[in-house]
Amino acid sequence: MDRPSAPIIRVMTWNIHGGVGPDRRRDLRRVVDLVQCHQPHIIALQEIDSRRRTSATPEAFDFLSEELGGFTQASRLIRAPNGDYGHAVISCWPMSQARFHDISYKRREPRVAIETVVDTPHGQLHVVAAHLGLSFRERRFQAEQLVQIVQNGGDCSVLMGDLNDWIAGSAVRRILDRQFPGHSHMKTFPAYRPVLPLDRIYCRPKSMLHDSRTDHSARFASDHLPVIADLLLDRRP
Repeated sequence: MDRPSAPIIRVMTWNIHGGVGPDRRRDLRRVVDLVQCHQPHIIALQEIDSRRRTSATPEAFDFLSEELGGFTQASRLIRAPNGDYGHAVISCWPMSQARFHDISYKRREPRVAIETVVDTPHGQLHVVAAHLGLSFRERRFQAEQLVQIVQNGGDCSVLMGDLNDWIAGSAVRRILDRQFPGHSHMKTFPAYRPVLPLDRIYCRPKSMLHDSRTDHSARFASDHLPVIADLLLDRRP
């Protein structure tokens, strides 16, 4: 692969399953260690869950933010007396203009898309993170909502998350592939023997996507594999 001439920004998306691995043990340190191996600048994490917290375990949202970047925009979709559940965007650079879009469908589980602008040293990057629903009509509705959100963003945009869409040629994939010419479709679920491309990174323009990959060692920390991508944020005319 040719060496890129533009600055690289590494992004990552991962459904961490509450930090519970196949051994049924909740261990956020495993999550942090794997993420830090890849050194992403921006990461979207789904299924952050602090409801299983004990006196010996940290609050999940705060712990992940402190360990992985320090700048966080989080959507705590479910709030309970023993903790919260949701997803977040964590960045090593400041974020501004954060908006939380309700993309819930009828009476199904509440869903929110996180939209923010990351102030990278190479310019601003428009970021949208989402965790879509389980029914086909729900996901199609949510994909259409995401397109509207992205169309109002900047010239350089990235969408990432667990899209729960496993059907080749589905309306969801057609909608998002058309809007985002650069995209990953690698298999990420179930982690031990992945056959479904549930977790994805999309970007525009197409030239932004320099490389994408996964990490099979993540199967020890979650039921999903992550997706890691290197983006080229070239602001030259």
